[in-house]
Amino acid sequence: MIPARYQASRFPAKLMQDLSGKPVIVRTYESALGTGLFDHVYVVTDSEEISRAIADIGGKVIMSRNRHESGSDRIAEAVEDMDVDIVINVQGDEPFIDQESLSKIIEVFNQDREGEIDLASLMTPITDWEEISDPNTVKVIVDRENHALYFSRSPIPYPRDREAAATYYKHKGIYAFRKRALMDFQKLPMLPLEAKEKIEAIRFLEYGKKIRMVETHVTGIEIDTPEDLERARKAWK
Repeated sequence: MIPARYQASRFPAKLMQDLSGKPVIVRTYESALGTGLFDHVYVVTDSEEISRAIADIGGKVIMSRNRHESGSDRIAEAVEDMDVDIVINVQGDEPFIDQESLSKIIEVFNQDREGEIDLASLMTPITDWEEISDPNTVKVIVDRENHALYFSRSPIPYPRDREAAATYYKHKGIYAFRKRALMDFQKLPMLPLEAKEKIEAIRFLEYGKKIRMVETHVTGIEIDTPEDLERARKAWK
């Protein structure tokens, strides 16, 4: 499922911007389809323009009935009546998604025989302090088994001791959900930590859901700003 909202606070209409001859959302859809990992790939949107762009290439689109605050809410509505076990959320602004990383988060559920993991997601090590300090970069800290402890726009852990060894991880906004966790999400009200940070993954933690983080070294480019789009155009070529 690829949630796709036309209006974005930092970069309006970014998903319809041209990326080497096709809109960003079309590139993302084709990249997800091209992995060959999924039974079905859908774009879930409230935008007629995005819907037409996907329909024009023969893609699958689900139009949202309600107004949603997050991509997870939008996907929950779309899959509510579907007979599925695992739902993958690929962000519409991530056209550089790769098969290897997606395979890793799917494998989490193949190995979770007891059904203890509610979600799986990706993280990648970062070392540049400007990126670590950037509030547009969501950071995550994990326990010894790579279960998420917290997500933040602030640098976590805080570098009180610069000599102490610690790896900083950037959270990549790709999730794999058990359907039941996704359906719970849309029913649970937003709590103060999520409201403060504006990070939807925090809601799962606040309600006791278990998130397994998987490390990947494939960074890609998330298109959040016009500058990101320019970098993406160069990389795509």
